[in-house]
Amino acid sequence: MSRPTQAIIDLNALQHNLTILTNIAGNSKVIGVVKANAYGNGAIAVAKAIENKVDMLAVAFIEEALELIIAGINKTILILQGPHKESDLYEEKGRNLIWLLHSSWQLNSYAKYCESASDEERNSAWLKFDTGMHRLGFSISDFKTIMQFHSKILDSNTVIVTHLACADELIPTHAERQIQSFLNVVEQYGNPMCLANSATNIRFPKARQDYVRLGIALYGSTPFPKNMNQDLALSPVMSLESEVIAIRTIPKGDFVGYGATWQANRTSKIATVALGYADGYPRHAPSGTPAWCNNHTIHLVGRVSMDMLTFDVTELADVKIGDKVQLWGDCLSINTVADHIGTIGYELMTRISKRVPKIFKGKCQ
Repeated sequence: MSRPTQAIIDLNALQHNLTILTNIAGNSKVIGVVKANAYGNGAIAVAKAIENKVDMLAVAFIEEALELIIAGINKTILILQGPHKESDLYEEKGRNLIWLLHSSWQLNSYAKYCESASDEERNSAWLKFDTGMHRLGFSISDFKTIMQFHSKILDSNTVIVTHLACADELIPTHAERQIQSFLNVVEQYGNPMCLANSATNIRFPKARQDYVRLGIALYGSTPFPKNMNQDLALSPVMSLESEVIAIRTIPKGDFVGYGATWQANRTSKIATVALGYADGYPRHAPSGTPAWCNNHTIHLVGRVSMDMLTFDVTELADVKIGDKVQLWGDCLSINTVADHIGTIGYELMTRISKRVPKIFKGKCQ
């Protein structure tokens, strides 16, 4: 492998974060969310690293679950979007799944599926209710009606789920209203509950309940904005790195990159780095976006190219070809980079392309 671009995935950091978040969760059962290729960190490796330390895994859709099953993962897997087609329910490899049902056609299809599958063979289902996110889920006001109408397949053991829209917002009013509206209905029936994602688990003890879903925080990225003091000593799992492949000195007044969008206001030393938007680095990242090189912050200049970035390294006297550049990771927070780009750490982490090799550090178990 000659090209220096790579994503270093630290499985020891993953284990460290899981321990912190599990301690916060207390008596709640833990769901490790590995959708979107484990937020870009490698679903199979991450699942193998945590499967013996979580109660179940979660993915977005059946294809993500099958990838894990084929790789030998035996843990129960929650399908967060439920079936996309009725035929998904009959996937013969898809045993030990839990379908999170959020619409009438899914529920009716699941009822039909239950008629053809024995109790020992069939996958179970949870129900999702909408309490204010307005994305997926039955109306929480219909809870009693739905449970009674489908009493043959739903009972007091059916886990009831919701998702909070504003758990990571500075003002907690919306989240607290969602939590209370959910508890007001479900608590009286005694069903097990799942409300908490990463931010909710950390911030709202009342919402931890029977299950918590650990996603972005598991990978060491805070779900909270920088103006919220929620320092949990999480460790970044992904470090995106490349190297300097060229250095040139340009005179004051010269431009760098496509469109000549950045102009040197002094004689400047420019380092070219072997990474670009084809690797998942956002093309819209502005000049000034930070990276890390030789124990110093350096700043992006000019437009992001398909395969290359350019940085002003005028202040680095000893920079040379082959020096490592970290775009984010253990030296530079992914959220700091995201703030400069106008996005969130979730997007940066999940958009890393397949052509970036992943190097796994630490043990899977």
